[in-house]
Amino acid sequence: MSLPPGFLEELRSRTSLTQVVGRKVMWDNRKSNQGKGDMWAPCPFHQEKSASFHVDDRKGFYYCFGCHAKGDAIGFVIESENVGFMEAVRILAAEAGMQIPERDPQAQQKADRRTQLIEVMDQAQRHFRLMLNTVAGADARSYLQQRGLDAATQERFGIGFAPQAWQGLWDHLTARNVEAELILGCGLARPSAKGGTPYDVFRGRIMFPIHDARGRVIAFGGRAMDPADNAKYLNSPETELFDKSRTLYNYGPAREAAGKGQPLIVAEGYMDVIALAQAGFQGAVAPLGTAVTEMQLQLMWRAVDEPVMALDGDRAGLAAARRVMDLALPLLEAGKSLRFALMPGGQDPDDILRSQGAAAIQALIDDAQPMMQLLWQRETEGRSFDSPERRAALDRALREAIGQIRDPLIRGHYERAIKDLTWRLYQSRKVPGPKRAIRSAWRGGPKAELWQLDVLPKPEAKASPLAVMDASKVSMAMREAVILAAIISAPVILPEFEAALDRLDCADPAHARIRDLIARHAPDGAGPLRNAITAAMGGDALEKLLSLPHVALTPPVRHPGDAGRARMTVAEELAKIAAAQGLSAEIVDAAEDMQGVADEALTYRLGRAAEARNRAVRSEHEDRAEYDIADNGARMNRGEREQFDALLDSITYSKPRR
Repeated sequence: MSLPPGFLEELRSRTSLTQVVGRKVMWDNRKSNQGKGDMWAPCPFHQEKSASFHVDDRKGFYYCFGCHAKGDAIGFVIESENVGFMEAVRILAAEAGMQIPERDPQAQQKADRRTQLIEVMDQAQRHFRLMLNTVAGADARSYLQQRGLDAATQERFGIGFAPQAWQGLWDHLTARNVEAELILGCGLARPSAKGGTPYDVFRGRIMFPIHDARGRVIAFGGRAMDPADNAKYLNSPETELFDKSRTLYNYGPAREAAGKGQPLIVAEGYMDVIALAQAGFQGAVAPLGTAVTEMQLQLMWRAVDEPVMALDGDRAGLAAARRVMDLALPLLEAGKSLRFALMPGGQDPDDILRSQGAAAIQALIDDAQPMMQLLWQRETEGRSFDSPERRAALDRALREAIGQIRDPLIRGHYERAIKDLTWRLYQSRKVPGPKRAIRSAWRGGPKAELWQLDVLPKPEAKASPLAVMDASKVSMAMREAVILAAIISAPVILPEFEAALDRLDCADPAHARIRDLIARHAPDGAGPLRNAITAAMGGDALEKLLSLPHVALTPPVRHPGDAGRARMTVAEELAKIAAAQGLSAEIVDAAEDMQGVADEALTYRLGRAAEARNRAVRSEHEDRAEYDIADNGARMNRGEREQFDALLDSITYSKPRR
């Protein structure tokens, strides 16, 4: 079966030799350079221990320095799978998502026709170059000079000019015996609707030839010289040579530059690419007037692992970046991704080069943000998440976006990154003024450390955190320890107390760190939570917390995993802390109000707050609890205490006999 040459060329371009060979060998990571597609491994065709088998993924060839085996992806499948040529083609075509063409006895004729079309395109390109240097091209030369394109750059990119004439190119080609059907097949002319002579597609435009990966002209892009022209840029129609969804402007030279270590920069238009290349960024490419396609993404990834999308910084550029991100998410593979360098102030790369120079572009490329950051920015920028409904909407949007990723390993990394960013977002708070902050914390508002509010002096680091606390803060720290230990023993109860835990202003800095770790890792379960605390704070941090006398005796610690006891303990301690904070808030208010006129209402408020605090400390929950709180803050078993009291009551004391 004969295949059209174009099919095999496309098959090779869409096949990664590294992936094909990687199924049969184990790469030598010390010798290989995956970023450059330069891979080494022991040869699969003969027995050896050293890595003498070399794969050049960019060129698509392999070679063994031991047995001298060599070839391309098709040849490797033939040798490694012991199959024939057509079977190897079918295997690779199925992996690349390509359909094998039906048997075509006229394949050679089609190949000959493709060669003829390329020759016509080459003649057209030479004609446009000639026209640029005529009197008719004076304005075009002046425009290119104003844009900073020197003669060497114009020659390198083959820039030309199509005069404002209806049959200028047509007459030129037909005078050289080029068949009319070939001119029309190249998309250089259109048939007249009135039955007259076909007319040129490009008129009054600066011409940019578009090349395939092998450097052959397959299409043109033309920029209108007339500002009133409806189409500022016009590309060739799709032909047997040209499929704009599978083509990138300047791809061949850019791929070669990327192989030498330069970044692959994806700009929006011809002028951006040319300006970047002239400034030293040889790895610049551009899609052809449309949004980036899946095939264009695959072409980029064949050149480098992380192309940089250099898009305009306006709203349209940001929207284009997000469309590319949505396209790329399902296609991500390990090591293959995109980075985004958004130009500031609505400028394009050409504008920045002319105003600030190449160093500014290099800085933007160095600071290009990963896809994860762009995804997070899209879902959170300019939005508030101050309600459960808004947070749920954010979670759903992020889950839907991440769900597009097919690779489970990458999807897992995205999920962990999103979890971390979400936790940080929900932890962010604004710090209000002193009086309002304490009242807000007492009523369930945003948290703030007391020393930050200038209400209490900032604690200094000493050997023991309790050494710098007054009695009220010592009591608070003891209750915090009980709460944290209870949740650690039964992390399943966290969703019920998540908001309260978030508002908990820990008097002990160590407790604050444990609180934050619980909020982040409790959903993963008791084991991962304990491991996270140990990894972050050291092996003895958790042991110190759980071995505290007033903690070790609590029901949740004595019965780990008992959600009912843990839930009851946490609710009770939170109620006591809230009551104490309420009393503190009222005292602060009273201190401010006493600067004015003190009346009975003031003493009534303080009395009610103190009464609420006492009720919480001696609540009905505590009456039904298993333990009492001693004067020193320690918990004592109520049954044992009652037995001890009864024993004391049974002892009668009498005066000794003389």
